[in-house]
Amino acid sequence: MTTRALLHLLLHAAVPALVAWLFYRDRLKSIGFLRAWGLLLLGWLIDIDHLLADPIYAPGRCSIGFHPLHTAPAIAVYGALVVPRATRLVGVGLLIHIALDALDCLLMR
Repeated sequence: MTTRALLHLLLHAAVPALVAWLFYRDRLKSIGFLRAWGLLLLGWLIDIDHLLADPIYAPGRCSIGFHPLHTAPAIAVYGALVVPRATRLVGVGLLIHIALDALDCLLMR
């Protein structure tokens, strides 16, 4: 595994943790850091669409625009999930995931 790929995976856990820590660390009675981080990590669920690709994992392939859950219509839905309070953290987690995948695509060029 390359350093870029390892960093990419690490950022998928670290960035949601940082967001949860910055915005939810003081809300122990309502949502709390761990619950917020868990909901943000649900953004990883969109990687299920990698199972449709052959090969499933290709270190040099850009996910954005290639996998169905990494396309513009899907990203618009993730943006809409940020509006209702009940789905906000999941939506933010999905958008963080897409942003990190887009960053990875830039680093591959």
